[in-house]
Amino acid sequence: MSIPATFPSLKEYVDEMLRWATGKGKILIVVHDNPDPDCFASALALNHLFVMKLNREAVLSFSGMIGRSENLAMAKELQIPLTPLAILDIRDFQVICMVDTQPGVGNNSLPPEISVDILIDHHPIRETSNTCRFVDIRPDYGVTATILYEYLMAENVPIGTKLATALFYAIKSETQDLGREANRPDREAYHRLFPLTNKLLLYEICHPKLPVEYFLSLNNALKHTRIYGEVLVTNLRSVVFPEIVAELADFLLRLEKIKTVLCIGHYNKEMILSMRTIRHDTNVGEIIKKLVEGMGTAGGHGMMAGGKVDNVSDSPEEMLKLERILTDRLFEALAIHREKPEKLIHLRPMKELPNRP
Repeated sequence: MSIPATFPSLKEYVDEMLRWATGKGKILIVVHDNPDPDCFASALALNHLFVMKLNREAVLSFSGMIGRSENLAMAKELQIPLTPLAILDIRDFQVICMVDTQPGVGNNSLPPEISVDILIDHHPIRETSNTCRFVDIRPDYGVTATILYEYLMAENVPIGTKLATALFYAIKSETQDLGREANRPDREAYHRLFPLTNKLLLYEICHPKLPVEYFLSLNNALKHTRIYGEVLVTNLRSVVFPEIVAELADFLLRLEKIKTVLCIGHYNKEMILSMRTIRHDTNVGEIIKKLVEGMGTAGGHGMMAGGKVDNVSDSPEEMLKLERILTDRLFEALAIHREKPEKLIHLRPMKELPNRP
């Protein structure tokens, strides 16, 4: 799905959207929980459109937390004005926008009774999204930020250095430097935005200092990784921020011979799931839904997906039991032979160093 066929051009569609929003009152932009660079950049770009065309500034809201070091650095270096949704009274807003997520999918905290007026996303469309007033969903795009970039271009809105840096980094991180699910529009936006970026800010975002918790989670990932031929499953146990699950799924997919990764971790009574693959004949967005069926919510694309299982105990026994269930469902969904697992690291007692005089 894209813009409705009744609009012959993107500019006419955006013009109509802006005309409708004119004089409607306060504007709220909602992103998904534990927001990532695509959320940040898309919300910033939509707000910039409202500022430049309507002379009105929106409130950018999020729920959950920002834990990944790159995301924290992006929010700090680009001075992204984010407000927790929990402290807002949604009744104060007459225009509700949602970017990089959709109503009722389980990864955003907008109350289900609240109607969304403007919806922009690149994930497969959900049935609940058809009730929104303005819907622009493009599953063939790798990044929601690319769609918002096209809005700005269609309206001849200038893009400053900080916004260009945000949009560029969103495309860079979401598509792994155009190597994952990048379409022609993503590539064009990437190359046009790069000259406009602040390279020093970009460096600070891409190379932040990492907290101790990152390395503790990495240690857990390595210790609890099981390899089934070309499939890798790892359990991080308890994590201090949910984004680490997706971050380590990306990292472990780089292991030689591995084509598909399932990474799980326990956070705040939920089991967070992240799937990654390099197989173009596999849709992990559909597979992960089968993994959590009857237990939680999930969604994603062909090569990357995420989800969660609700009300999970943090006891090692319960987490191990759930890991077995998810692994069984994974191989059933993949329809491939399940090989005998191998440990990534064979733990052995460390030899004591010889005493030296």
